[in-house]
Amino acid sequence: MSDIFETVRLTLQAIESATPDTSDALEQFRIQYLGTKGEIKALMEEMRTIPNERKKEFGQLINALKQGAEEKYQHLKAIQDALAENAAAAQFDLTAPGEPLALGSRHPVAVTLNRIVDIFTRIGFSVADGPEIEDDWHNFTSMNTPEDHPARDMQDTFYVVDAPGMLLRTHTSPVQARVMENRKPPIRIIAPGRVYRNETISTRSHCQFHQVEGLYIDEGVSFADLKQTLLYFAQEMFGAPKIRLRPSFFPFTEPSAEMDIWLGTDTEKNYRLTKGTGWLEILGCGMVDPQVLENCGIDATKYSGFAFGMGIERQTLRLYEIGDIRLVFENDVRFLRQFSAAL
Repeated sequence: MSDIFETVRLTLQAIESATPDTSDALEQFRIQYLGTKGEIKALMEEMRTIPNERKKEFGQLINALKQGAEEKYQHLKAIQDALAENAAAAQFDLTAPGEPLALGSRHPVAVTLNRIVDIFTRIGFSVADGPEIEDDWHNFTSMNTPEDHPARDMQDTFYVVDAPGMLLRTHTSPVQARVMENRKPPIRIIAPGRVYRNETISTRSHCQFHQVEGLYIDEGVSFADLKQTLLYFAQEMFGAPKIRLRPSFFPFTEPSAEMDIWLGTDTEKNYRLTKGTGWLEILGCGMVDPQVLENCGIDATKYSGFAFGMGIERQTLRLYEIGDIRLVFENDVRFLRQFSAAL
């Protein structure tokens, strides 16, 4: 009987003094002591031969033996894992060139907007900004479009249910209104930003796009100033040799015009793009209606001004010869990656 107890004590001493220094030796240690046919398992089976009065003592000794073997195994395994990790790190060459990181690119609409802003800031325009959730006064009424005006039908938008009279702006003209209310002329600004319209039934079939509008208010501003400003823009932006202004209607300008740039019909592409006319429409413009000036607190008998507005997506399509407007909204990285050089 004492031989069994002595065997257990000797086994515990052997475990405590064991120092397997390789993964194979450590695995052999595990099999020898913790395996299903190992020494501890064999000693546990001797429980049936132990007298009842000493079973508790023997059980405690066996449990200590098993716990000691498991702790020893885990401790030695952690040491060997750490050594292996350090060895792998030592083989890593810190002087070797790193993996190249893919560079992102600006969205083509952002590239186009930056180009437009750069052109107009060169001739004295500053950039103005305003909220995208607007009130009815700044978005419509101050712009000479009262509630019953038929022009509102062309700018159906999204209204805020919990805030009557609040809506997603349909153009960046509210920025112009806010600037005119808070500044004294001369005023020379451009107002870029996102705008929203409920156009799910239209061929464009999207509700959010980008605009940039311009405003110049001062004494003696004339239609000739408007034409020369837009000619400069067309030449800088597209290299267009000439522009054409056609009479149009906007509730906030009078007189109003659509501006075309001359592309010609010498190529099949330009012939198709201009439908055989050689002219391509790019923006709307006009002299600020005197009523709009009065609505915003500016003396229309002393000051005059012009305004213009354009969709940035349309300029992007023309600038980069993109054939489908949906491409600029789909966020396909295969398409966007092509503009990495346009930063």
